[in-house]
Amino acid sequence: MSLMLFGIPNCDTVKKARTWLEAQGLAYTFHDFKKQGAPLEALDSWIGEVGWEVLVNRSGTTWRKLDEAIRASVVDALSAKALMLAHPSVIKRPVVDWGNAAPRRLTVGFKPELFAPQVRP
Repeated sequence: MSLMLFGIPNCDTVKKARTWLEAQGLAYTFHDFKKQGAPLEALDSWIGEVGWEVLVNRSGTTWRKLDEAIRASVVDALSAKALMLAHPSVIKRPVVDWGNAAPRRLTVGFKPELFAPQVRP
C-alpha cells in the first residue's frame, strides 16, 4: 500500500506535512476531506489503531462551532465515528497511513519528529 495523506488542502498543518513529505522525496496520495468526506472504510481501522479520542479534534474550529448537545453526545467510538462522517473537518489533521513499510502504520497530526521515524531505513 502506498502512503496516503488525509486532510484539507488549506489547513496549515496539512500544508506543513505535505511540504515535509515532498522535501523527503516521498510520493503520496492525498484524500481531501472536503471533497471526498471521511473514508468510511478506514475510520474503524483508525479508531482501532489510535483511538477515537486522538482523532476528534476538540480544539478546532469545527468542534467549537458544533451545537453543545452534539459535542456532549460524543462519548464513545460509535458516536465519534458518526460525528466524523457527518463533519469530516472535526478529524485531527493530517492523518497519514504510511502503508506496510513503516514502523507505525498511522500517524495523526504533524511534527517532523513524528514523521521522521516513518521514513528511516
